[in-house]
Amino acid sequence: MKKMGLLGPKGTHSEEAAIYLKKFLADEVELIIFSEIFEVLSAVEEGKIDSGFVPVENSLEGSINITLDTLARTDFLQVTHELIWPIHNYLMTKAGVTEIKKIFSHAQPISQCRKYLRKNFPGAEIISTSSTARAAEIVAQSEIFDGAAAICSKRAGELNNLVEVAAEIQDNLANSTRFFEVERENKNLRGDKVLIICQIDGKKSGALYEILEEFALRKVNMTRIESRPARTKLGEYIFFFDLETDIDEKILNESVEAVRKKSIWLKNLGKFPVIAAQK
Repeated sequence: MKKMGLLGPKGTHSEEAAIYLKKFLADEVELIIFSEIFEVLSAVEEGKIDSGFVPVENSLEGSINITLDTLARTDFLQVTHELIWPIHNYLMTKAGVTEIKKIFSHAQPISQCRKYLRKNFPGAEIISTSSTARAAEIVAQSEIFDGAAAICSKRAGELNNLVEVAAEIQDNLANSTRFFEVERENKNLRGDKVLIICQIDGKKSGALYEILEEFALRKVNMTRIESRPARTKLGEYIFFFDLETDIDEKILNESVEAVRKKSIWLKNLGKFPVIAAQK
């Protein structure tokens, strides 16, 4: 049975999304819980598990830097699937709580629900936790008179016997997170996207323009560009390019090789299908 690692504990959005992907692909998969994203990716790289399922970007809060940084520094990992997961945030508490005084959650959901919290609970203490699932656990262990509530997934609340106070409390209903499934080997012959990572010479005038030109000249559509510090010297950066693959494969490969020649180094993390979750 395939072993897939993910960020825990049980009840996180990561677990919900991983369960969905497992069902979508109809795979026999055992989900293995880790406490950090880096631990998930390291376990895949070391061959302890078959794949890792990690968040890469939230539509409101931006990129998950630890995921990008780890992918940039690995010589083994490949992206095999992308899942776009709609985020639904719930406010949940213990049965019997009549006044909410404290609200627990991960920093990202707190930020995503800031308008709702300001309008409905301006006097509540907002407390950051390591995950939404951990927030639900804390509330479940609290006393009713504490007036504790959690912003979490519906599953996290149900796992901890919490009751729903309000649903869909995120400020933007289009909130979603992109997840990557990552393995040591990518066997996909086809895919909607390909992920390219490279470092260019930032001291050279027009270096980024020359890279982008190689894609533009061949009409390769770039759906995303992201930069991260190279962690070598100040002002040196690594670039991430998501490229669509709906063009002639020879042309796509030519563009990548042309970019490789103009880069200090380049990694191709493979083609992968993009799955938009329906729930």
